[in-house]
Amino acid sequence: MTDLTTHEASRKRLLIALALTCTFMVIQVIGAYFANSLAVLADAGHLFVHNSSLLIALIASTIAVKLANSFNEGYKKAEYTGGLINGVLYVSIAIVILLEATERIELHSQGHTHEVNTFVMSTIAGVGFLFHGVAAWVLYKGRKDSINVYAVFLHSFFDLLSTISTFIAGVLIHLTGWNIIDVLSSMLISSFVLFTGFKVIKTCLSGLLDKGLSLPDVEGVEQAIIATEHVESVHNVTVSNSDNILIVGAHIVLKHHCTIEMHDDACRFQVEARLKQLFSVEKCVLQIESHDCPHH
Repeated sequence: MTDLTTHEASRKRLLIALALTCTFMVIQVIGAYFANSLAVLADAGHLFVHNSSLLIALIASTIAVKLANSFNEGYKKAEYTGGLINGVLYVSIAIVILLEATERIELHSQGHTHEVNTFVMSTIAGVGFLFHGVAAWVLYKGRKDSINVYAVFLHSFFDLLSTISTFIAGVLIHLTGWNIIDVLSSMLISSFVLFTGFKVIKTCLSGLLDKGLSLPDVEGVEQAIIATEHVESVHNVTVSNSDNILIVGAHIVLKHHCTIEMHDDACRFQVEARLKQLFSVEKCVLQIESHDCPHH
């Protein structure tokens, strides 16, 4: 799969996930009102931030596709930036939830409690499990292709765990009347999200700060190929870096007489030698095409 195709697929996955989570966010807000549950309302607020992070990821992925159309690796910086923002967002969410949980523990110790409709609370959590499960599955399939999709997948996986925790907490609160269960489960999940959030931030910062191998200008590479003997024209030129190995891909159209005389291998060798000499290119992926003019 090419870089461009990969990033277009990533963008579609993010769009599907955004549609699913926005739909459930509306359901959560309505459910929080009827359940009289601050936990569900807070989770809806968390989901609003999650949707914002999805939008950021989508914008970053869109920029990535535009940059990939010009066949340079700037898309990686765009993806790392989007992933970094996502990492910061859900680390912030985890910290806010931990602080809120601490405050609720203090209020609980002072005897302050509020009634919660646990049936509605658990029902909303069950519906949320379906929505977040589908979103996480869609993102999981593309997590290895994009750090941005991976970051949002972790966020969706956190939401999935959150719905399970909320469902179990609702059932236990209904059976025991211990509202503190909801607070403790929130703290457990927040600790997990804090850890994974820092992991994503570390990965994205490493990617942004890594200078890597300096890539030659695409136009310069095109001119070098065209200047090679026997080459009529060139298109679809790509320049990339894989493990600090410079790779050039191109579709090369040979002059008419070269096609007749079967100079394909010789032309390929000349182009590879020229690119290695001028730009230190270690690997070439060249597709040789015949000139489309009529035979003499």
